Amino acid sequence: RILYIHVPAAWLGMGGWSGLTIAAIMQLVWRHPLASVAGRAIAVPGAIFTALCLATGSIWGRPTWGTWWEWDGRLTSMLLLLFLYIGYIALARSSVERGDAGGVSRVTAIYALIGALNLPVIHYSVVWWNSLHQAKSISIVRMSSSIDPSMLWPLGLTVLGFTLWFTAIVLLRMRAMLAENRIEARLRRMSRG
Repeated sequence: RILYIHVPAAWLGMGGWSGLTIAAIMQLVWRHPLASVAGRAIAVPGAIFTALCLATGSIWGRPTWGTWWEWDGRLTSMLLLLFLYIGYIALARSSVERGDAGGVSRVTAIYALIGALNLPVIHYSVVWWNSLHQAKSISIVRMSSSIDPSMLWPLGLTVLGFTLWFTAIVLLRMRAMLAENRIEARLRRMSRG
C-alpha cells in the first residue's frame, strides 16, 4: 500500500524543515559552527522526501479524486514546501560559492525561519479549509486512531524506519561536508605557504 511510503515521506518533509529551523536558530542565536552544516545536510533529503510525498499523494489521489492534482490546501502547501526547499538549497549553494563561513549565510538562516511559517499551514490545512485530503488519522492527544490496528503497527514501523534512514543520510552528509571543509582549509594553508 502506498500509505507506507506517503505518510513517512510527508512526515520527513515537514520534519526536515523543522530541523532546518532548529539549525537556523542555532546559527543565528548561538552561532554554532555545525548549525550551517546541519542545515545544508538536511535540505536535499528533505526536498527529496517532500517530492516523494507529492508524487505518492498524486498516485494515491488519482483513483480517489479522478485527477492527478487538485489545488487543495494540503497539496498546495506541501508544494510550497518543496519550492522552499529548492530556494534554501540555492541560497545555501550561493553562500558556499561566496565563501561564507560554514557555508550558509544569515540570509539563508532567516529564510529557513520564514519558511517555517508554512509548517502549521500544512498541518492545519485540513481543519482550516474544506479539503479533499483526509483529516488527521492519528490523534496523540486523544490517544486514538482511525487506522485499523493491522495497518497501524506496520505504518509506525515504516515511519520509524524512514526516520532512521533520513537521520543516517543527514549524518553522513554532515560528515562528508565537514571532511570537505577540512580538505579545503588544508589546501588553502598549503597554497599560502
